[in-house]
Amino acid sequence: MLGAIEAGGTKFVCAVGDEKGNLMERIQISTTVPEETMPKVESFFKKYPIKAIGIGSFGPIDVNKESPKYGYITSTPKTAWRDFPFVQSMKAAFDLPIGFTTDVNAAALGEATFGAAKGLDSCIYITVGTGIGAGAIVQGKLLQGVSHPEMGHILVRKHPNDPYKGKCPYHSDCLEGLASGPAIEERWGEKAENLAAREVVWDMEGYYLAQALMQYILILSPKKIILGGGVMKQKQVFFSIYHYLPKLLNSYGSLPEISDYIVSPRLGDDAGITGALILARQAHQESLKKGI
Repeated sequence: MLGAIEAGGTKFVCAVGDEKGNLMERIQISTTVPEETMPKVESFFKKYPIKAIGIGSFGPIDVNKESPKYGYITSTPKTAWRDFPFVQSMKAAFDLPIGFTTDVNAAALGEATFGAAKGLDSCIYITVGTGIGAGAIVQGKLLQGVSHPEMGHILVRKHPNDPYKGKCPYHSDCLEGLASGPAIEERWGEKAENLAAREVVWDMEGYYLAQALMQYILILSPKKIILGGGVMKQKQVFFSIYHYLPKLLNSYGSLPEISDYIVSPRLGDDAGITGALILARQAHQESLKKGI
């Protein structure tokens, strides 16, 4: 039995399951402050004979195992969690092998193993919701280097009819600042789910996301692009992307059939927690190799 945590900005999903990705039990815990949230997380896992834990966390996080702050949540806008030693906290409570990456990397891993990118050695998973983030699988491995990708903070060209200044506290009008759920709400004065009939909203959203996808395609050339998160539940965004992306690429290179190439997550809202379970499996296997 393995443990999995999908740590989001509004809630933690904690689950136990097996090495085949089957989820057995789960709970949701509000993301308040570590002093309140973490004891509830630990209490859940103490009920089960787990062998390892996988964590997919909101970020930024430190994923460099050579860094003195490996396992920390770092410069997050959620100030109560800034410089929180996530992995160290769980190690202190359980002394088990722990896998650690971003929530979107975990979702990419879940979709690559059991979902829309199963059987492929590369994909990108992008979440468009409270924030925008992306995880990538390249040659069968999660993409990370000095840090993990922060694809939600790339710069995009402003729509000619968009006077909105942007929502990102760091970069103002980066992709996240222009196309996240909070940006949509602030620009249009209503939550995204209440704007389903406003065609102009989703046309503009697709315009920004198509620019981002063009850059990801040209740089990483993934074999599948998976778009999840609350905003992407508005399926009309996909049609806007399908409209704008070929125009932006302007016949430079070739794409597979676009509706098969850019898709919703096959695992739905379970992509991240399933990926965290796979991280736990990998951490357990690595510990067996090392004889821990």
